[in-house]
Amino acid sequence: MLEVSHIVKSTPLRMATLNRDAATTRGAVLARMESVQPMSDTPHLLAAVDLGSNSFRLIVGRVEETDAGSQIYQVDALREPVRLAAGLSSDKRLDRASQIRGWDALKRFGERLRDFHPDHVRAVATNTLRIAKNAGEFLGEAQVALGFPIEVIAGREEARLIYAGAAHSVPASAGKRLVVDIGGGSTEFIIGSHYTPIKMESLYIGCVSHSRTFFPAGNVDEYTMRQAQLAATREIQIISSEYRKTGWDQAVGSSGTARALAELVEANDFNDPGVTHGISRGGLERLKRALIKAENVNRLKLIALKPDRIPVLAGGLSIMIAVFDELGIDYVDTTDGALRLGVLYDLLGRSQHEDMRTVTVEGFMRRYGVDRAQAARIGDLSVNFYTQLDEPDDEARAENSVFLGWAASLHEIGLSISHSAYHKHSAYIASNADMPGFSRTDQARLAALVVGHAGKLGKLSQTRDIEWPLLFCLRLASLLCRRRADIGLPEIKVAQANGGYEVRLPNDWVANNPLTDYSLSQEAAEWEKIGIPYRVVYTED
Repeated sequence: MLEVSHIVKSTPLRMATLNRDAATTRGAVLARMESVQPMSDTPHLLAAVDLGSNSFRLIVGRVEETDAGSQIYQVDALREPVRLAAGLSSDKRLDRASQIRGWDALKRFGERLRDFHPDHVRAVATNTLRIAKNAGEFLGEAQVALGFPIEVIAGREEARLIYAGAAHSVPASAGKRLVVDIGGGSTEFIIGSHYTPIKMESLYIGCVSHSRTFFPAGNVDEYTMRQAQLAATREIQIISSEYRKTGWDQAVGSSGTARALAELVEANDFNDPGVTHGISRGGLERLKRALIKAENVNRLKLIALKPDRIPVLAGGLSIMIAVFDELGIDYVDTTDGALRLGVLYDLLGRSQHEDMRTVTVEGFMRRYGVDRAQAARIGDLSVNFYTQLDEPDDEARAENSVFLGWAASLHEIGLSISHSAYHKHSAYIASNADMPGFSRTDQARLAALVVGHAGKLGKLSQTRDIEWPLLFCLRLASLLCRRRADIGLPEIKVAQANGGYEVRLPNDWVANNPLTDYSLSQEAAEWEKIGIPYRVVYTED
């Protein structure tokens, strides 16, 4: 069972605002996408963009099919030390300089990805854009610069993708594996077996934020380093007991901070005797001594010390020492395979119809005791209505149909809390729960459909990016399936007309179903209140 206890989250209201602001540039992004021709079902190349708190990274991977399954091999990579978290003010707003650095980097990434099909690129943003109050402002222009949508992912989703990347890039292990990823604004801890995560956590400590707090001018002394270690230890103590109890056979440090520390201790012979690669406890201690002796990180003279790592070295080192001490680790192997590679494998799964989001929806249906027959009725009928409406292209129709199915599957999960206003409870769960495979953008979209499937439309009309055609289909299907039985509905035709919607039903069937007749008139009145025409036509055939 997946567990989580201390995940870095954003409030549903802030995420909805972020989602709404970013949507203002959606037309520009989609316009660029429409010029790209579809590729084959099994992609030859996939690309992942990671908008991290310290660096923005792009990785391009080639997919190769083998008898044992699909494998991804890196063919190109770009890295830009944007240091986005360094531009985060005390009131959690990104300054203009950091935003410009990010936009410029994404423009360069966008050139590299110009010929990629949208289905073969996924861009994800992590902790800094989870917490920045003006993240929507940044993301709007960032999506135009990149040419693809950017998803802000939750801490648990980040941890899942990190583990997927690490597990695919290190030798197979018979036992459990601990993966630690120290990022710019958060640190992820995952225990898993083979390719399956068992326990996942995301803590709000990172090399950029820690360096800014404890080493703002680069000065390092014994006392300051100790304070930085203690601060990280206090965070890790929240999870250490459960993690030690679960146990692991192999510890792996993934991504930038771990790799940078490993290169330093390896190149400068700081590691313990007999340790030729990776990071040993003694190696970290000797690196710390060298840093304190230099008194300032900018005066540190070591082999393999890269200039872009200097501003965040002290913060990353103090967190890694706390990880070793609090979890009782003596040695950590390292890998470059982390979030970006995990995103590629997740993309590959989606292209091969192994979408983690479908697995998550299934799990939620079990957890909340969903009436599967009713969910299937509403889902099938919603999609039937949606296929009758005008859509710009087949890809959008396919994606929206899947979302309608998911919304139908989850629209009643709030009944587990209370029947009264259950649709609001359902939307709250969809907005706030950790849903592997779903970005925060996905969850906001799903929650909007779930909360809108019943009740008044007035408040929803104030939301700029509500997907009215999908909501129309879901509400109509819910209304017609109120008896919760397979009653054999007649042919029902729907259409978009005069800026609104039209529903056509046989007159004789309606005459025998007075509750449905009344409900349809009430539904039409509800749509008219928000200025959207809704016409119900009774036919003689």
